[in-house]
Formats: sequence, C-alpha cells, structure tokens
Amino acid sequence: MNGTSLATAERKFAALLPGIMSALSFSAADILGKVVFNDGMDVLSFITARGVLTVLFFWFWLRGAPPARSHTRRERIVSIVMGVMFAANVFCLLLAIQLLPLSIAILTYFIYPLLTGLAGAATGIDRVGWRGLLAALVAFVGLAMMLGARLGDVEILGVAGALAAAVLRVVSLLITRASLRGTDSRLNTWYSLVPSAMLFILASLLTRTWNPPLSAVGWGAFAGMTVTSTLSLLTIFVSIARIGPFRTALIMNLEPLVTTLGSIALLGEVLTPVQAAGGAIMLVALCAFQLRR
Repeated sequence: MNGTSLATAERKFAALLPGIMSALSFSAADILGKVVFNDGMDVLSFITARGVLTVLFFWFWLRGAPPARSHTRRERIVSIVMGVMFAANVFCLLLAIQLLPLSIAILTYFIYPLLTGLAGAATGIDRVGWRGLLAALVAFVGLAMMLGARLGDVEILGVAGALAAAVLRVVSLLITRASLRGTDSRLNTWYSLVPSAMLFILASLLTRTWNPPLSAVGWGAFAGMTVTSTLSLLTIFVSIARIGPFRTALIMNLEPLVTTLGSIALLGEVLTPVQAAGGAIMLVALCAFQLRR
C-alpha cells in the first residue's frame, strides 16, 4: 500500500471511529446496566442519578473548553426537544433491559436501523427498491423468530419498550442530520441532557422513588455505565455529523452483536437455537438493507 492509499485508509477509519466507539460504549453500558438492575436499582432511580452526574460533567467540560460558537435559538430549541425524546428513549430502553434478557432487549431495539431506512424513504431522503423491501421482510422474520421462540417467557411490556425506544431513536437520527449539522456535539449533548435530567428528577420526586444498588458491585457497574453511556451519546453525535445517520446506523450494528456475546459470556444468558438463528438473520438482513445504497 503506497503512502496515498495509506493516508486515505487512515482518513476513512478516522471518520468511522466515533461510530465504532459509540457502538462499543453502548454495548458496555447495556451489560453494566443489566448488572445494576440485577443488584436492586430500578430504572427511574438509575436514570435520575445518571442524569444529574452527566449534566454536571458536561457543565464543567463546557466551562473549561467553551465551544467555538453557541447554538442559534433554533438549534437550541431542536436540541431541547431532542432531550425530551432522549428521556423517553432511555426510559423505554432501560425498561426493556430490566424486563427482558439483555440479548433479546437489544436485538429487538435494533430494528431501528431498518426503521431509519424506511423512514428516510418515506420522507424522500432515501430510496428503497425491491431488494431493500426484501431485506426488510427478512429482518422482520428474524425478529419474529427471536421473539416467538419462547413467547411465553417474553415480557410484552419489555418488547413494547424496546420497540418504542427504536422509534424514538429513528426520529432523533433524522432530526440531528436535518437540523444540527455543523454544530458542536457537546452542546447538542448538553441541551439534550438538561431537560431529560429535569424530567427524571421531577418524576423521582413525585413518585418518591430511590432504590440504589445493594452492593459495591452494583455501584461499580452504575459508575461504569454512567461513563460509557455519556461517551456513547457524545460520539454518536460526532459520527452523525461526520458520516450521516445511515452509515452511523450501519456501524451501530456492532452493538447488538457485542452485547449479545457479552451477555452470554459475562451474564450467563442463554439463547435457544431458534432465537440465535433469528438474531443472526435479523442482523445480516439489516446490514444488507443498509448496504444496498
């Protein structure tokens, strides 16, 4: 490989790196979150405590290294609206992780890349031909195999939470691409985190909910998930700005793969052969759907 080719490869990898980091950070956060919930912490207590910590982190960061330019009024409003959506997204996803086996929750949630492509086609951003529709059909078949293999053991509320989180993720990806291009990803994150943290604090106060982890292991997992989930949120904003929502969604297919393997290796979860086959079919179909472009 000559110097020019090497430099080109390095630039391409540098463009993809934020998306890869985001996928791996999300996987780590998924696994650590399951540990936290297994240790007695509920969803609302967790997202409230994490919300306060991440807001403080970004406040100090932005004061120490101010952005090159502030958001316009419109960009600020868009980011705040996305913060409310982010709050709902996080709650729904964590509810699914709490109620379902981690691998099932994440694989169900990862129908969102397919929904992103279909939504892009419906809004004129993207085109979906017969190959794309076929890949979409195969992905839904894989999802049905995965959920239907042990239907009696699957919490319907957990499945609904994962699907709702997927829809919210799709809308966030499209809005970010359309309205927040060229903005500082830290400010996007800041304006998204503040309203979501306020909503969680209010909900915790009104319901008088506070159930911390019961052991040092749970607290350690909580601290780790706070760091990894914040990093994943920041890097996904960077990735969308660099390579767009569709390529970002493609890279994010790493998350369910790594999370599933991690849940089996670290949490002792077991997939039936039909569930494993359904998950594999779904991931392959999602990649084919996105690569058809």
